Amino acid sequence: MAKAGCLNGCKRPTGEGTAGQADRKRRKADGGGRGPEEKSSRLSAALFGEDCEISHDQLYELLKYAALGKRHNATQPSWCRISHQSHLAGVVVIVLHEMSQLHFYKFYLQFKHLRKVFQHRFILTPSTNFFASLYGEGANLKPQNTAQGLTSTGSECIPKNSDLQCDPIIRKYGEKTQGLTSYILTSEEQRKNDYPIKGSPGCKGYIYTECDQQRTDSSPLFGLDCEMCLTAKGNEVTRVSLVDARGQCLLNELVKPESRVMNYRTRFSGVTKKMLLPVKTRLSDIQTRLKEMLPHDAVLVGHSLNADLQALEMIHPSVIDTSLLFARNEGRRFKLKFLAKAVLGKEIQCEQKLGHDPAEDARAALELAQFFIEQGPAKVAELNLEMLLTTEKLAEDSQNKAALHPQGCRVQKQLNEPPHLSKPCFLDCLKVTGQKPVLLGRQGLDSSSLCQSNLSTSNKQILQRALEDVPLSTFSIIQFSLGPEYIASHLLALCEQVRSKLTDMLTIYAGPFEEGFCLHSVKKEFGRCGPIQSLTVVTETYQPYVCIQYEVLEAAQLAVESLNGAEVAGSCIKVQRPVTAAMLDCDILIKELELDVENEGVIYVAGLKKSLTEMDLQEEFSQLKDLETLFLPKDLQSGKHRNCCFLKFQESQSAADALEVINAWTLKGSKLRSRNALASGHLWRWIWQMNHSNGNQRAHILYEKMEQLSDSEQDLRKKVKKLDHHIKKLYRSLQNNTLCVVLFPGVNSRHGAQPGLGLMAVKDDRGRSAY
Repeated sequence: MAKAGCLNGCKRPTGEGTAGQADRKRRKADGGGRGPEEKSSRLSAALFGEDCEISHDQLYELLKYAALGKRHNATQPSWCRISHQSHLAGVVVIVLHEMSQLHFYKFYLQFKHLRKVFQHRFILTPSTNFFASLYGEGANLKPQNTAQGLTSTGSECIPKNSDLQCDPIIRKYGEKTQGLTSYILTSEEQRKNDYPIKGSPGCKGYIYTECDQQRTDSSPLFGLDCEMCLTAKGNEVTRVSLVDARGQCLLNELVKPESRVMNYRTRFSGVTKKMLLPVKTRLSDIQTRLKEMLPHDAVLVGHSLNADLQALEMIHPSVIDTSLLFARNEGRRFKLKFLAKAVLGKEIQCEQKLGHDPAEDARAALELAQFFIEQGPAKVAELNLEMLLTTEKLAEDSQNKAALHPQGCRVQKQLNEPPHLSKPCFLDCLKVTGQKPVLLGRQGLDSSSLCQSNLSTSNKQILQRALEDVPLSTFSIIQFSLGPEYIASHLLALCEQVRSKLTDMLTIYAGPFEEGFCLHSVKKEFGRCGPIQSLTVVTETYQPYVCIQYEVLEAAQLAVESLNGAEVAGSCIKVQRPVTAAMLDCDILIKELELDVENEGVIYVAGLKKSLTEMDLQEEFSQLKDLETLFLPKDLQSGKHRNCCFLKFQESQSAADALEVINAWTLKGSKLRSRNALASGHLWRWIWQMNHSNGNQRAHILYEKMEQLSDSEQDLRKKVKKLDHHIKKLYRSLQNNTLCVVLFPGVNSRHGAQPGLGLMAVKDDRGRSAY
């Protein structure tokens, strides 16, 4: 697929550390000028359809390359190209805490700056630990409680002192061997690490194991692990394994989710659609069995066990979490795969297998806990796990280089162990090169030296600090938040509002028709505007009307524009959208969507015969000047293409010229219709999914939530508008040639799951960025 448009910037200052900062200060004081010989960085990406969904690995790949260039094995990402990366003045990542793509389109008109400046957008899969995936899987920089303070500059990712006394395990547990009760998480530790707790408002409806008997050092240990898939509800269990202290598997069951599956995550879960088809077991069955199997003094062991218990919707009072037991500095966590190899000498989660085996993972976590309890903290500390991990990363780097240059590299193997598969924290690499990242936010982005307590922190204070520090840094992460009162609890109501408005925007009413009119003629005529999801005859009126719901916004708008007042099935008809309070600003919204910077040079074409292939269309449209990309949407269930496509041109004028040509074009006997795009790229897939959703099933909860949201919506709109203004002010303060990425991380909680959204631009005051 051809690459989409680009944005321009200016040259990166030379020099590192203080000298580099002084140089940047001088450049800023001089107005950030750019000499004629200086090159500008450019960003290009083809983000349409399937290519618009970006994983956290791909995002990490982009940020690492943008920050480090070709150093430390950073490679140019395949999904997005940065030309002249070495001339970037810096990288700024703005994170909008617990907001999703849903928030962007609910408050689309309020996000004026974001939609006018950031041309490149992509869907971001939601993550349970967003900051860990942002920095790299080796880090666990999970935001802490609200208002924990502004994070200072600088990063310490690897302990400086290798003395045993400074080992985080010794600092946490001491040197003496202790019984298992010393390693059970306290209630406070469970709360801080998102474990379901009895009596918590967020755990209403969860099943309590009733294992209330007092624990002793002789209490039985049980290993537990689950595999999950992504459904419309969020993470749901698809497989559960329980092993006893001897490693015998007591339970290994597939579980059928209650909600519609969005992603089986087969690569990790090993579960496929075919496997779940005959399964009758439900979550309630597993809850009952676990409750019956566990003795009253049972201690559950797992690796990041909080996620498993949340997915099981169960509460258990006594747990040992091996991801916390084998402590690291700054809240980071070792992966279970690494610990199993380094501590137990066992290979798990092998690449040859399809997904993880939960019984294998549960057994590995259990044996790790047993090793820790039996050998004691001092013995574990002597393993020097941090050094082992660093050595494995170096071995992996060497092997990667050898694979790329087999004739030019001589590799000395330092360990008999396989390369470590997790991504290193690239903040480590930044520090090695002398760069100190700026990390600012109301949420603590780290749990140690990076965090300073400041309970009065607000978005305005974060902005003020960012305006001072960010222009002088080569890599910055700034986190803003709407506040806890507007986050997860309103997700269901927000989703239903957007889905309802979207349905109205996709729906038109046409008529009146004469009695006995030909419905087939109506369907054929309106079908030329685009794919129809449903068509029904309205008989409650004096004369019959037809209600048509389309699958794309462009089709509904094209029908309103081209068929209102036309003669269809022997009647001169009117075409209009539903008249509701939510639709009063529909015309404004349509106009703003059409002017959206993402839709520049993009047109929508309908009336294509389904017999035409993508190759046929490429050949037919290749005669159009400056055609860059052809995107042919496909039904996500059948895989067949619809009777429409999107064309992206290098220049807006070329798109305007193409519109005139196509509207008079007949292709294979079918007359084409076209207009400017309203929802191209990433939005097509999201609209399709929302359009085919069943709506919210918990109506009795939903109405209450919608009423609460309605009461505060005006205030929420003001907050969103203010947030957009903060981003605009920060963006304007950046040097030219700065890569700016705005992230709506997405939501994945008990309230539901919503994908995230990413927006990218390289600042250039001479181009579209200065409006």
